[in-house]
Amino acid sequence: MPFTPPVTEQRFVLDTVVRLPDLAAVDRFAAASPDVVDAVLEGAGQFAAGEWAPLARVGDTVGAKWTPEGVVMPAGYAQAYRDYVEGGWGTIGAPEQWGGQGLPFALQTAVLETLGGANMGFALCPTLTVGAIEALQHHGSAEQQAAYLPKLSTGEWTGTMNLTEPQAGSDVGALRATATPRDDGTWSIKGTKIYISFGDHDMAPNIVHLVLARTPGAPAGTRGISLFLVPKYRLDADGQPGAFNDVRVVSIEHKMGLHASPTCVLSFGDEDDCVGELIGPEFGGIRAMFTMMNNARLNVGLQGVQVAEGATQAAVAYALERVQSARAGAASRDSVRIVEHPDVRRMLLRMKAQTQAARALVYYAAGQVDRAGLGDADARDRLEITTPLAKAHGTDLGNEVASLGIQVHGGMGYVEETGAAQFFRDARITPIYEGTNGIQAADLVGRKLGLSGGAAFASLLADIRAEAEHPTLRALVDACEAVGAHLAAAGHDDRLAGSYPFLMMLSVATCGWLMERQGRLATGDEAFAAMKRAAVAFYLDQIVPEALGLRAAATASAEVLYAVPAEAFAA
Repeated sequence: MPFTPPVTEQRFVLDTVVRLPDLAAVDRFAAASPDVVDAVLEGAGQFAAGEWAPLARVGDTVGAKWTPEGVVMPAGYAQAYRDYVEGGWGTIGAPEQWGGQGLPFALQTAVLETLGGANMGFALCPTLTVGAIEALQHHGSAEQQAAYLPKLSTGEWTGTMNLTEPQAGSDVGALRATATPRDDGTWSIKGTKIYISFGDHDMAPNIVHLVLARTPGAPAGTRGISLFLVPKYRLDADGQPGAFNDVRVVSIEHKMGLHASPTCVLSFGDEDDCVGELIGPEFGGIRAMFTMMNNARLNVGLQGVQVAEGATQAAVAYALERVQSARAGAASRDSVRIVEHPDVRRMLLRMKAQTQAARALVYYAAGQVDRAGLGDADARDRLEITTPLAKAHGTDLGNEVASLGIQVHGGMGYVEETGAAQFFRDARITPIYEGTNGIQAADLVGRKLGLSGGAAFASLLADIRAEAEHPTLRALVDACEAVGAHLAAAGHDDRLAGSYPFLMMLSVATCGWLMERQGRLATGDEAFAAMKRAAVAFYLDQIVPEALGLRAAATASAEVLYAVPAEAFAA
């Protein structure tokens, strides 16, 4: 499918929302000079549009295939991935000591957005590798880092997360995979993991699995979980892939979308010959898992941006060429392009505004990753409270925009050949994985409201108030403060019952703040600035009031939810 990298928008958001020039003023990120940033954004855009976007259709229609020898990717994917590695696109934010460029995570986020906007299913592969790098960087031994990070940082080897099991689902504490000590200090891994994205493929010579498992005598629940490094091929004396490590792909899922991303069932140790290395201390798996998970949650929120951008571009292109009906009230009865009809313009402008809002939110959180990495404690708290917003709201908006894209296409949107339906099918999983959006809302009200004694939440609201000018946005901030206080004092059921509408309110307030800032700073190219101001006005005048209307739902009692027995839902 045709894809135009949104380079101008990305650069504007990096400057105004992330405030990338401030990061570049710090020695660690001094390489992120304006010319380097421009070169990275432009180069990534050209690569993604030229090599990854043309494969999106075959990725959807043909998809990854299971064979007894492993997963085979569609034609063209292996070469396109090799070109990604050779072009250095995996190294943007990776540590310099392991062959990366050490540039800001926020800039890496923009590159991943471009790759995923061109081909969302394909981009899951490098996205997951980023999480593996993060986990090893923070929790791996010096030997593990030296053996694996150079290859992961370039993308030559890919990484996965192995959490979910058939009986456990989102309840990670219920997992049963085992790790038994061997005489040489390694561990024998045995068990089955499901829903492992890119758990197997034919694009790289090795795949590095990070696997949660229980050791003998481990405590029940999450306290007894440890994390293990389990490569598909064990490394030989030269550090190269050697003997097969008894990790087999049993099947791949037949999914609604993301057909280019093989979602695998992996079996470890069928022949009792799967060897793993402990990452970090025994029983330290949950801590290490959240290093991976928090990174992954931001990148899943980014997938919402990716699919929203692609769906918006497709809808705009269709609306500019599709001629149908005269414009109501016009003197001429000649048919016009559908972009001239008010309701189509409403949908397109909503798509634009929501895509820009999602991008601002996710990029803002990515900027907090960089600041937290520099030792900024306030940024660490801000990252904690904005991560569930970025993941949940970003993916919700991806689904909304993709659905609107089908609507703009009319009946043709429901026909697969236009490609509009693929955006929606690909997007639908994103509110589910890496912690459902309901789990994100529970995390917000259960942990993040009280973070640092409530100071993290109060600080976010204070920063929004300090800049907010639109009266409805200021009213929404006041409502968020009141609802937050109500939920903090509420009982467990009432707090969880109101958690999701509250997350929506706080997400829109945060997006409104970042959008309004962009509207004030929109200068330069007049066409870009005019569209930016229009999207901001639409957001503040039409979307912010919708969030204000969620206050009743956010403060409603859970009593009605339990007014009938469970069996009554089947009546």
